[in-house]
Amino acid sequence: MENKQPIGIFDSGYGGLTVFRSIANLLPDYDYIYLGDNARAPYGNRSFNTIHQYTWECVQMLFKMGCPLVILACNTASAKALRTIQQQDLQKEDRGKRVLGVIRPTAEVIGNYTKTKEIGVLGTKGTVQSGSYLIEINNFSPDVKVHQQACPLWVPLIENGEYDKPGADYFVASYLDQILSQSANIDTILLACTHYPLLQEKITAYLPAHIQVVAQGDIVAKSLQDYLYRHPEMEKKLTKNAMQQFFTTSDDTPDFNHHASLFFSAQVESEFIPLR
Repeated sequence: MENKQPIGIFDSGYGGLTVFRSIANLLPDYDYIYLGDNARAPYGNRSFNTIHQYTWECVQMLFKMGCPLVILACNTASAKALRTIQQQDLQKEDRGKRVLGVIRPTAEVIGNYTKTKEIGVLGTKGTVQSGSYLIEINNFSPDVKVHQQACPLWVPLIENGEYDKPGADYFVASYLDQILSQSANIDTILLACTHYPLLQEKITAYLPAHIQVVAQGDIVAKSLQDYLYRHPEMEKKLTKNAMQQFFTTSDDTPDFNHHASLFFSAQVESEFIPLR
């Protein structure tokens, strides 16, 4: 790894693979390392301090593996850890290292999707409680009204392989009914968790036809492409051998490979990386 400088992609578990898939499709030439902190997932209900600690530990792992740029492909980590990492932790690191999240690039463009100027945001409890989307969307689209709904059972449902089963329908309908009850004018639903695209087919089928569902993968990929164009000093560092490596903090790599392949839509072979 000493001669390679890949883009690091981090998630608490599998969800970030939906973002990684979009990034790799748009920017296939770069080298990538994906790290899932499956041993400590899910992050959604943990405290700010714990999420920051776990996220920063994993970011440092990716730095040690040669990544000068790390994407937090996790809304909870982006909401609860990114600011502290950018404003405090990185000041003690090599000045050339960068950590980016998924909330800001999404917030920059989501206002363009709605005609009624009302959107619904579906996320984990941690993402919703942080208020990050309310703040960021207001910064870029102050005329857009944001309604939020936490969906705490969706991630466990997805990670246990039940997302495409009939039993998932009840939990999809339950949270969608709650978000739609907040306003009849919602015309756009943002999936503010990278796990949720696996439920997108059920979500779309349940919603009225005039409501569009927006996942983050392509948005984040295009934002990264633009970032690299605007920061040639970073782009020149990154190596381009079309390498993809997958690591997990869980010692059950066969289980990770099975689930990860579903999220990534391609066969995944991972390596175990211990937390200590």
